[in-house]
Amino acid sequence: MIFNIETDRLILRDLRPSDDKDMFELDSNSSVHQYLGNNPFTHIEQSQKNIKSILSQYEANGIGRWALIEKSSEKFMGWSGLRLNTEYEMNGHSNYMDIGYRLLPEFWGKGFATESSIAALNYAFNTMKLKLVNGITKIDNAASHTVLLKIGLKHTEDFIYEKEQMKLRWYELKSEDYEKNMS
Repeated sequence: MIFNIETDRLILRDLRPSDDKDMFELDSNSSVHQYLGNNPFTHIEQSQKNIKSILSQYEANGIGRWALIEKSSEKFMGWSGLRLNTEYEMNGHSNYMDIGYRLLPEFWGKGFATESSIAALNYAFNTMKLKLVNGITKIDNAASHTVLLKIGLKHTEDFIYEKEQMKLRWYELKSEDYEKNMS
């Protein structure tokens, strides 16, 4: 499956095995992993395994995270997009569509997470015809909390992810609320 979505400043495209060095740069960064359980990658093979998993999600579910490329520089910025979570239960939910993003620190605070997430929601509700999209943040991740609210998701509750003893926030956006926000 080949994805290619463009916004004013971004290209969202399918992740490829050749993205392994860029993905390793992203996931080996301790600042990036500050709100993800503080487990940065230590070997490029971890990134290669992650990319293979995403490629299998494209095949199995028709969706997975997308590479996020800055148009002006053609630089790999991280990833963004949708993912059907089928591997683990979160807040009593499994088989839910999760919106997310992970960017290199040099791209933080510039609206790229918001811009790419708006494109992902547009794809979710207008192309995939989904009824619901969820989001999750660590409770102290103020920047991601702001992004999810800005793109229309509603914070519905806080919970503890028992497996990693992390305090998280649960968000949702229903298709009918998305339609209201767009009009």
